[in-house]
Amino acid sequence: MKSFHTFFLSMFGAVLLLVASAQAQEAPAEPVSVALPNVMDVRVSATPERARLVIDLAGRTEFALVSLAEPNRLAIDVRAATFSVPEPSGKPSGEGMVSDYLVEQAAPDRVRTTLTLSGAAQVQQAYMLEAFEDQPARLVVDIIPATPEEFAANVARDLAASGTAAPPVAASSTPAGGSELPIATRPLVVIDPGHGGIDSGAETPGGIKEKDIVLAFALRLQELLVASGRFDVALTREDDTFLRLEERVALARTNKADIFISIHADSFQQPEIRGASVYTRDENATDVLDKVLADSENKTDIIAGFAMPQMAPEVVDILLDLMRREMRHQSFTLAQAIVHQLEPSVELRRFPVRQADFFVLQAPDVPSVLVELGFLSNADDMANLMQGDWQDRTADALARGISTYFDSITPEE
Repeated sequence: MKSFHTFFLSMFGAVLLLVASAQAQEAPAEPVSVALPNVMDVRVSATPERARLVIDLAGRTEFALVSLAEPNRLAIDVRAATFSVPEPSGKPSGEGMVSDYLVEQAAPDRVRTTLTLSGAAQVQQAYMLEAFEDQPARLVVDIIPATPEEFAANVARDLAASGTAAPPVAASSTPAGGSELPIATRPLVVIDPGHGGIDSGAETPGGIKEKDIVLAFALRLQELLVASGRFDVALTREDDTFLRLEERVALARTNKADIFISIHADSFQQPEIRGASVYTRDENATDVLDKVLADSENKTDIIAGFAMPQMAPEVVDILLDLMRREMRHQSFTLAQAIVHQLEPSVELRRFPVRQADFFVLQAPDVPSVLVELGFLSNADDMANLMQGDWQDRTADALARGISTYFDSITPEE
């Protein structure tokens, strides 16, 4: 099975072929030079356990990372013509793995951010996000501790890749190795912790909120997926922030996510209902409960004071119809892979692969599923949801399901 983007390109390519045949005599176009963006801002946050660098850019671009010794540093280069960072040097927000940072024009086409490390560290993941609404394009770099041996190995690797005889310690204009990386080299998984901010989601009489449970779980899942080395992972929210449903979908679509997984833990008026399940989108719900859950989630924006956007009328174009069919097929395959991994160790609802008209699953170009971890209205589920061992076991099974799904995609020939 090919990925959606391969599928779409093949379909779109067929359309372009018809157009091209009518324009065969047209002269070839001149190559277009792409202007390099400006680096608008740089933010660094640090704790003893991890650090994060966020670079705001006027447009998406390429980046490279390199480890440097004596003193221990990480240098992050982006292809950019200029930078207008308000504070090009200083201390990070918080204390921990990064002691200070410096932003400088390392070359006419390159802006470098150098992080001075408090100890040995390594890049956990780095990914580029497209501009979204009022947010600029962004490079996100997550940094975690490393052993001195691991850091030394990274320095040696980057030194060998640079082809230089000595490590570029003091020369600020030296390129960051020769390790420029094209963006989007790994599948991008977007995890959507449901609710947030003024929308608490389901809540127990004791004040335990769905929004807190699913955020903690999403962070565990992100850590496991990143540790596998196979994926870039982004969350729609990383704190107690409210996002409209349409914003969650748009984040996945704008950044061309390979899959979108929304995480929830609902409640129901019948406390005996329990178990995890995985939903794909279908206008016809599997049963009454599924319709109630979907209707409840879809009211989120109205609760927060936003009107639900008007859906476009049914599109009859044959290409879009094929796209939607392919997405539903891939979403169903993803749901099956996740359920197969959940079955041995997690209590599931009867017929755990289910369908309902959840708004967040409506992207026509990103395979999307919604995972219900359980019900806050059921005592057994509630006990599990609050237990660290259960959370770890479930997140591990979900991560295996995601890996299984990507294993099932036939590489492009």
